[in-house]
Amino acid sequence: MNIRTRFAPSPTGRMHLGNLWIAFLNWLWTRQRGGKIVLRMEDIDRERCRKEYEEGILEDLSWMGLDFDEGPEGTYSYGSAVQSRRYDIYGTLLSDMEKKGYIYPCYCSRSRIHQVLSAPHEGEASPVYDGHCRNLTAEERQAMTKQPCWRVRMEESTVSFIDLFYGTMTRTLKAGADDFVVRRADGLVAYQLAVSIDDGDMGITHVFRGNDLLDSAPYQAWLIDKLGYHVPTYGHLPLLVDTKGIRLSKRQQGITIRELRNRGYRKEDLIGLFLYLAGGLPEPKPVSLREALEDFPFEKLPDLKKKHIILPVS
Repeated sequence: MNIRTRFAPSPTGRMHLGNLWIAFLNWLWTRQRGGKIVLRMEDIDRERCRKEYEEGILEDLSWMGLDFDEGPEGTYSYGSAVQSRRYDIYGTLLSDMEKKGYIYPCYCSRSRIHQVLSAPHEGEASPVYDGHCRNLTAEERQAMTKQPCWRVRMEESTVSFIDLFYGTMTRTLKAGADDFVVRRADGLVAYQLAVSIDDGDMGITHVFRGNDLLDSAPYQAWLIDKLGYHVPTYGHLPLLVDTKGIRLSKRQQGITIRELRNRGYRKEDLIGLFLYLAGGLPEPKPVSLREALEDFPFEKLPDLKKKHIILPVS
């Protein structure tokens, strides 16, 4: 297999330790297997994404020594590796899905959706949509005055995918309840659709990301298969959390790569910290990228099967 992975940050803020943790482990696994890495900018939310943050991501990755083979600039067989430049691709596939009856417009207001998702559903572990707009007639749709979002017209399907840490995962998707959104009412393509098209179109064979996205993997596996692509193998990594158990985020202070660099941290310090957190070292110590590649086989990092890992620095 020609291994192809991707690191796909959203340029909505400076890169922090949680982002770099995913980038480093993705890089380590891929490079140890001679694969290629695509750097994809997921900047589809134009209100929050900024060019300065994109430049900051590139700067931090370069400082860390984490190289990539394709993207974000340049033109490839799949087009651009920048989501905001792929709107035509998303639009064409959405039109095709509409013609085939795979999606339908949903006119439900935010307040109605909130009420539906807040209501208890017997036998369901999580909130579900009730399929209210699935079977509206052409006349009923024409009478609507608000712009709709677009949902997948799900039929009961059993979806399976492989995760490097969780094994074979299987889930049954249900009509109505799992009619997830692929295009928002404001016209923006939803994350589920954009990431599925991109992973399929770019030939991504393995996806590494935080395990907070594990629940969305069945939708993406279903959609990738529906669009005729090969479903990748996933690797849902443990989240880094602070000593209070709160997930690291761009809103927290003192953990961006820029701030850590200004405080005197070296890339070898961060590599050693990550290997310690992954269970490869008894205590943090400086490690070079070359040492990481040669001395720390990814499959012998035992703590990557944890749900979350406490970060022992402030």
